Amino acid sequence: MRKTRQERRGLLIVNTGNGKGKSTAAFGMVLRAWGRDMRTCVIQFIKSEKGQWGEIKAAKKLGLEWHITGDGFTWDSKDLDETAARAIHGWELAKEKIASKMYELIVLDEMTYAFQFGWLKIGEVMAWLAENKPADLHLVITGRDAPQELIDAADLVTEMSPVRHPFDKGIYAQPGIEY
Repeated sequence: MRKTRQERRGLLIVNTGNGKGKSTAAFGMVLRAWGRDMRTCVIQFIKSEKGQWGEIKAAKKLGLEWHITGDGFTWDSKDLDETAARAIHGWELAKEKIASKMYELIVLDEMTYAFQFGWLKIGEVMAWLAENKPADLHLVITGRDAPQELIDAADLVTEMSPVRHPFDKGIYAQPGIEY
């Protein structure tokens, strides 16, 4: 029997957990999609626009659309109101990109922290996505402690679990590996 080609369906993908690799896995999907000439976009909710992370340098070299809306790690924030405002701006930008129907893959990196800190309401975000996410858009959301409502709605959930990390031996973050 001949297989029929399945209709393309955009997936809601969640990478969560306390282990390393949530963003890295999402960026791997961006690279894979880019290699297939898919239109991609990344919005980072936490990292600072001043940071020179390896993924940002690579995105510039490859010509990938990449937006940084955060002001750095929340535990270093000098103004949590500004940090919250940046997260809300990140969501407004994400809504614009999602609703545009111009993309086949969008990554909302470290978005779960905006739920944790109460800057975004999970129910409102999920309701908006249900109403506005194009059926063929793949949407990846990363970050620790993904809310249950997001997990329940997702087509694919991966929980990264730490087994061993160099930091436990006093080895600090390595360029090209962690950043």
